Amino acid sequence: MEVLAFHQGLPTYRPTPLTSVPTLAAELGVGQVLVKDESQRLGLPAFKALGAWWAIDRALQEQSGRVELVTATDGNHGRAVARRASALGLRAQVFVPDMVPEAAIAAIRDEGATVSVVPGSYDAAVAEAATYAGDERLLIQDSAWPGYEVVPQLIVDGYSTLFREITAEPDLVVVPMGVGSVAQAAVTHFRSEAAAPMMLGVEPSAAACVTASLLAGELLSIPTSRTVMAGLNCGTPSTLAWPVLQAGLDHAITVDDDEALQASADLGTAGISSGPSGAATLAGLRAARARLALGPDSTVILISTEAAG
Repeated sequence: MEVLAFHQGLPTYRPTPLTSVPTLAAELGVGQVLVKDESQRLGLPAFKALGAWWAIDRALQEQSGRVELVTATDGNHGRAVARRASALGLRAQVFVPDMVPEAAIAAIRDEGATVSVVPGSYDAAVAEAATYAGDERLLIQDSAWPGYEVVPQLIVDGYSTLFREITAEPDLVVVPMGVGSVAQAAVTHFRSEAAAPMMLGVEPSAAACVTASLLAGELLSIPTSRTVMAGLNCGTPSTLAWPVLQAGLDHAITVDDDEALQASADLGTAGISSGPSGAATLAGLRAARARLALGPDSTVILISTEAAG
């Protein structure tokens, strides 16, 4: 509850809506499809500030003197770190892979951060950020690896507010994966309940690191390629997320760009602003529907993590 209290104390905090979409429920043959709409979270167009701001608050309590905040990002996480750094009067250095759109880079710079574009993948940008970080350069990364797990766990803890806001009792929760941190938070939350729902994780076909790891039975790093689901374009699962997802996911599925784009458009028609990374959960539900034990009374929750645009 300490995390929730922290968020509730922020002047821009409002619970995000859980919106019923009857047309999708009819299409999918279930009782309800509810979309957790993270398109307006703490004044930003994605859920990432929930984790980043909590982790920054906790991590700064362990620091003496002024520090520079450092991170790597596909877009929304870096912008959230930059926004908080500006509010606290701190410098921020953000590393981005060269496949990140110019508009996303500009949005991070507009928050006052210094942005360095790294040739190659998201994993390459993370490596650059980790190398740059040091005693007075505090790394705020939403993925864990051996020797770097305290801050990533704080970020996952911060995401718990998103799930605490949900009062519905779902039969299935569909979450995007990426490095797996928000999916870790979802599994941790819902697996603590007596009547735990099924959990479906979704990721791009072009960056299916969690699915590849699940199939292999061990954590793997894989090469990635371009995808419209930029926020999920990750080649290595978080070491913290991996065991939780391996034990807690009921299903995992990959989706192609055209499926995510169609889902984004369909959510837009329903009045929900959702970019391809957020709408991937709808695309994944559609792709996996035939294998899911759902009926006309089932409730499904889709986590839409970002706004369109």
